[in-house]
Amino acid sequence: MPIPVQTAVATDQTRTDQTPAIFLDELDEGAARWFLGERTWVRAAGAQTGGALGLVEQVVTPGFASPFHVHRGEDEAFYVLEGQVRFVGADGSRVLGPGGVAFLPRGVPHGFRVEGEAPARILLIATPAGFASFVDGLCEPAPPAGPPDMAALMAAAARHDLEILGPLPA
Repeated sequence: MPIPVQTAVATDQTRTDQTPAIFLDELDEGAARWFLGERTWVRAAGAQTGGALGLVEQVVTPGFASPFHVHRGEDEAFYVLEGQVRFVGADGSRVLGPGGVAFLPRGVPHGFRVEGEAPARILLIATPAGFASFVDGLCEPAPPAGPPDMAALMAAAARHDLEILGPLPA
């Protein structure tokens, strides 16, 4: 018996009152792009989820650290698939390994760093879906030759109600 579905139109930053269509997808390793120099797949965005959530998958190199930042418009959760990731907040930090979950609510400054010698593979879930379009807009088709363009990062962050506070605290 077919599953009844409805279609919905949503932006990445708003949730609609309509029921979104069912969305199914498989990972295509070859379709990776590069966000802040790290291999990235935007697995689901607002267009696929009715604005409910965004899902980003990344393979992040050892030593990579996100900027210390705060989301004003979405909550963020991470699920660590592989590797060791240190999550940092104003009150301290903690390293999580495979199976670890971090919930980072909107309005709370945070960031992360990959620890150890191995890359980390993470799933990032943002609710609602606006953060996925931020990532997608900054992704590059190939590994960049140099560091991220901080002016472009800051401008995109401002458009997505995300504040970059500086480097990740030690």
